[in-house]
Amino acid sequence: MSDLEDIIGDNHVMTSKETPMVSDAFDKSDEEKIAIIQEHFKIIMETLGLNLKDDSLKGTPFRVAKMYVKELFSGLNPENKPSISTFDNKYQYSKMLVEKNISFDSACEHHFLPMRGKVHIGYISSGKVIGLSKMNRIVQYYGRRPQVQERLTIQILNELQKSLKTKSVIVVVDAEHLCVSTRGIKDTTSSTVTIEYDGDFLDENIRNEFLKLSE
Repeated sequence: MSDLEDIIGDNHVMTSKETPMVSDAFDKSDEEKIAIIQEHFKIIMETLGLNLKDDSLKGTPFRVAKMYVKELFSGLNPENKPSISTFDNKYQYSKMLVEKNISFDSACEHHFLPMRGKVHIGYISSGKVIGLSKMNRIVQYYGRRPQVQERLTIQILNELQKSLKTKSVIVVVDAEHLCVSTRGIKDTTSSTVTIEYDGDFLDENIRNEFLKLSE
């Protein structure tokens, strides 16, 4: 690996608001992907000097491959995108709605190490409301892919804006990165906070009200 590639990884550069994908990403079935990943992960383990004949290790390549495709990175597949139903705001609630402390697990796309934390969401209805659990599902969907925290924040916001048909959405993500705590600087106490907002939340007073509620 070149020094430039290492610097880019450590600086967590985000090149696009969309997750970088190849055009034929879904030509292979999940089962085909699992078989390919299993074989490659077996090679990785053997290269590290591990004995895959040992009862504790021989099933690991399959378990890792299945976890990547079916769980940890399942958000890459648009077929797994949650159905987002909205409803008319018949009770005419006109103030902000806040859902905070939504737990999420993701993975840093530079080192494939876990990134986990909390997401706080607020929105002001322009005529539509969304079920509370749907916000959790949106967070989980975009979290379950190799990610950069800034992109995750933007993707959650954009999805909510599109579903709710309003610009007045705000998203805060507070996460710990194992690529910081277990390698490199090995800082075990820091966290990273990102924020994205639009619409009524461009007003500092409204934004500060959300931030106070999400403490």
